Amino acid sequence: MNIKSFLKFVEIQTKVASVIPFTFGTVLAFYRYSSFKLSNFLIMFVSLITFDMATTAINNYIDFKKANKKEGYGYEVHNVMGTGGISEKTAQKIIITLLSVATIFGLILTLRTSPVVLLIGMLCFAIGIFYTFGPIPISRMPLGEAFSGVTMGFGITFLAVFIHAYDKNIAFLSYTNNILGLGVNILEVLSIFLISLPLIGCIANIMLANNICDLEDDIENQRFTLPYYIGKNNALKLFAFLYYIGYIAIIASVVLKILPLSGLVMLITIIPVYKNIKAFQVNPSKAETFVLSVKNMVIVNMFNITVMAAITIINTLV
Repeated sequence: MNIKSFLKFVEIQTKVASVIPFTFGTVLAFYRYSSFKLSNFLIMFVSLITFDMATTAINNYIDFKKANKKEGYGYEVHNVMGTGGISEKTAQKIIITLLSVATIFGLILTLRTSPVVLLIGMLCFAIGIFYTFGPIPISRMPLGEAFSGVTMGFGITFLAVFIHAYDKNIAFLSYTNNILGLGVNILEVLSIFLISLPLIGCIANIMLANNICDLEDDIENQRFTLPYYIGKNNALKLFAFLYYIGYIAIIASVVLKILPLSGLVMLITIIPVYKNIKAFQVNPSKAETFVLSVKNMVIVNMFNITVMAAITIINTLV
């Protein structure tokens, strides 16, 4: 196995879905709490990326194992383990190593911040692993979009904020007289959730678009995702709605003064996003238009990050 095969095995190009909410949360922490801790930033980045690579590796490993049991299809040659010459033992070692690194760095981050990081991290680890692993993976159920959107769009963003502002009483664990308690500043958490909705919708839509494109094949393979239960037409309507709710959240954030009035400039991206929504709805194709869901995610959230960073810099200088 060479570096190229390894990078394909972990699908390094897809890690943008983790890096974007991580970056957004970091900028949000500086904007809302005037706090940035470089060491925590680097430690979480390593834990996040290695875990994301591990979950992708698990998915490719499971796909390869299942393909080997399907005689006559020759599907295994289309999996990176087959084309990259990665043996099952090598794949297992990669997965264990990545999970170990992610866990170690996660524990270091917990020791530097708060047990809340461990609590949320364990939940995200569980969702990430069972997303593609187990007798009924989350990705094969109608819950996949919700889990991926909330876990990555909100969970990563919240953690990226929290590691810099863990001393701001956003959330905390307490132990007094043998009683373990969890304290949460509801307004702060809801504020972070509201401002994360564009991310949540965009990430959920990547999976929704994939499931819409694969609907017929999924049904043949006894894989019943959300579009199967609500119908293709309703799924296409939901695809558009998840973007629009993000723009509504931006307006609400300004009205509630979570964002300044200048935050409304984030609405500009609705122009290219609307064009991509219509193109996908007319022809939902894995080969031709699925990529538009990824483009929308990058367009919306990279622009939002840029705007948030600009607002933060201006506020700092003024």
